[in-house]
Parts: sequence; C-alpha cells; structure tokens
Amino acid sequence: MEKGRDNSLHGKGEGDRLQRMREIAMDIFRAGLQAVDPEEAVYRKVTLEDGKLRVGERVFDLGGFKRVLVVGAGKASAPMAKALEAILRDRIEGGSLVVKEGHGLALGKISVEEASHPVPDMRGVKGTQRIMDLLSSAGQEDLVIGLISGGGSALLVAPVQGITLKDKQEVTRLLLSCGATIHEVNTVRKHLSAVKGGQLARLAAPATLITLILSDVIGDDLDVIASGPTVPDKSTFLQAKEVLQKYSLWDKVPPAVRGVMDRGVAGKIPDTPKDGDPCFQRCHWEIVGSNLQALMAAREFSESLGYRSMILTSRLEGEAREVAKALVSIAKEVKATGNPIGVPCCILSGGETVVTLRGKGKGGRNMELALSASMALDGMEDLVFLSAGTDGTDGPTDAAGAIADGTTIARARRLGLSPLRYLDENDSYHFFEALGDLVITGPTRTNVMDIQVILVE
Repeated sequence: MEKGRDNSLHGKGEGDRLQRMREIAMDIFRAGLQAVDPEEAVYRKVTLEDGKLRVGERVFDLGGFKRVLVVGAGKASAPMAKALEAILRDRIEGGSLVVKEGHGLALGKISVEEASHPVPDMRGVKGTQRIMDLLSSAGQEDLVIGLISGGGSALLVAPVQGITLKDKQEVTRLLLSCGATIHEVNTVRKHLSAVKGGQLARLAAPATLITLILSDVIGDDLDVIASGPTVPDKSTFLQAKEVLQKYSLWDKVPPAVRGVMDRGVAGKIPDTPKDGDPCFQRCHWEIVGSNLQALMAAREFSESLGYRSMILTSRLEGEAREVAKALVSIAKEVKATGNPIGVPCCILSGGETVVTLRGKGKGGRNMELALSASMALDGMEDLVFLSAGTDGTDGPTDAAGAIADGTTIARARRLGLSPLRYLDENDSYHFFEALGDLVITGPTRTNVMDIQVILVE
C-alpha cells in the first residue's frame, strides 16, 4: 500500500520510530475501510427469514411480490449485489448494475456493466438504458431493490432531451476542475439527466422500491448521494443555473446546456420530482455505511493500540491546501499544550475537500491535502499525516492518497523537488511518487469519502 522511503535524515532509532508510526497510520486507515466493506454492510442491514425480508427496521413479506428485481450504480454496487444474491438466492428474477471500470464482480442473475468515472462514457449510457428498460417493466406486484453508492452520478448516464453525451462530458470536466462542492456538482448533474434526482423512482413506480445506500457525501444527504436517483430532489433548475454562474461556467458550457437550464427555469421543462410526489409513495431508503461509521471503527482500533483518539469531524470540506493548514495547526497545538487531547494521540477526520485546478499536473484532493500539510509540519518530530480516499482512487490516478511527516520536505529537497512548485502545478502525485509516499490500495469497491489520520507522539 505504502511504498518505501528514505529515512537517512534520522538516526536509526528515530527513523525506526517514524516508520512504525507510518505503518500504524496505514493500519488505522485499513480498519476504517474494513468497517465499510459494502458486502458486510448489506449483511448487517438485510436478512431473510421465513419469507420475510428485513431491511433495517422494516419487514417485507416476499410472498406479496411477483418478482424481485435489482438495479444499482456506483463503485460499491457490485459487492452490495453479491451479498444480496447470497441472501435472496433464486428469489431474484434479474437485475442490472453500472459500476466503475475495474470494480465489477461475476454475479449470478444480475448483469454488470463497467463504465468510465468520473467523466461518463457510452458504456454508462448503455448500462443505464438496461436499467431503465428493466424498471419500465416493473409493476405494482414487483419489488425493486436499488443499490446506490458513490460514483453513481457519473455511471448513471441518460442525458435529457436536447443534450448529448459529449455535452455532459464537457460539463462534468468543467465542474470537476472549478472547486465546486459535490452538492453543487450534483445539482447540475440532476438537471441534465433523465434518471437522477428521483427520476429512477418515477420509472420504477408503481413497484415497491427499497434503496440500500452507501453514503459518500457530507451529511449523508440522500438526494446528493449518486445524485439521488430514487429519492425526492430538493434542488431546482434555478439552483443548477446559479451553480454554473457562481463558478463562471455559464458562458463555457455548451449552448444546448444553457438552453435546457433556461427552459427549466422558465417552467417549460418539468423539474425533478419533489417530496410528496406520488412516485415516492412506495419507496423506502436505508443507509448501510457512512464516513462516520469508518471513523468510529478507526478510532476504536487506534485506542486498542494505546492512542488517545478523537474524531474531529466527518464533514470536512473546503479547499484542500487550506484545510491541511488547519488540521496541522491542531496537531501543533497538541504537541505544544496537550489540547484538545494529550499525546500519544490519533486525530481523525473525514469528508471531502475540493481542489481548484490552476496548474496542469497530476493529483487529487487527498494528495494535495497531504502536500500542503507536509509544508506546514516541516521539521516537526513524531508526527505523521495520512489522507486517502476510501474508494482507493484520488483524482485521475492509481493512488488513494499520500502520507507525510516532518521529514517530507527535507527529503524532497535532497532530491531537488520544490514542494511549492508542485503545489502550484497541482502535481502532488509526482511529488509523492518521487518520495515513495503514495498510498496505493487498488480498487477497494467501497466509497465513503476520505479519511485523514494524524498521529502525534
């Protein structure tokens, strides 16, 4: 997961201690990951006994349904479906999923389409059409189970009339590079889609629809996770237009996109279904995993190792390079005064920061956060900072994030690397790659945003 590094700036004992702290930070991150394993998350929430399907606190008599259909989208939907197939077995009539490339699994009765993420592609269009066709056949006597997780916004691709896939790809690229929050990005996505923002529920009606959700958004807002395809939508065309204007994208998006937005604002196009819409009368939702759940497991594990541990927040957001400074300032306070927690300690946080692209480098929000943090903690002893995405991917890279400590900047300069230049170019990947400090997990097939682990001894 974490590559080797040069500890030559330390004496042997100090270098060994720092290496041990790095390994512990990785183990704490893994403990968080394990707690939000999608397959286990479904098993915890869904059981079948004597023909009764229990989902959280709700019970459904399968004898009252003619068919059970399964649909889903997201990075974690394949292992969620694997658990569901094991629970329901031959009771599943059929199903279809769209997952990120490399995140598929061989399933029994549920077909899996791998597609591009975060920029959608034609495979996503084809996979989504299969889901739409399946839901269009669902009747009042059918039970539909939806499996939704992070990444679903890019994988469920059904452009509204007048919009092409190319238009959506261009809008997606612009939104991902401007510093917009995921709430803002998905507000726009929902109003350029025929399935997001509750419209998948509209297709499934009048069937009973149960949606199992692995949350990857701050606050676990159901209408934001994967752009809320099965839940009432709180956002409007006007808000979507305002997002594009806020980030100076209105004149940059394709003309067809501006046309759809203007017609929607004028009421010439129906908005996404809201709370109280009849299509949600037989809909039920259950969150099976979240960032807070991962952080709580990480805290429990770190405490078992003898660390005092605290969760700062599961709602971390803001510009990555600025958030890093705030996190390091807390670690400095701990070192100096023992507040808000004494050493040895593990300070945990989670959420989803953003990066406003200014340069042309390669990186992601976790690596940029770690690079900025390494500059803020330069020279500090007995402190390790890790930031990584629970999905195993940070930006358009093969890394989940990076790990840094008080020696990172000194070691970089020994290699002739200028940390400030790499930060200015948004090139955090190549900075940490040169140091061997990338966190590489491969696809984890889960997704509950990011985790930061700060160890102070």
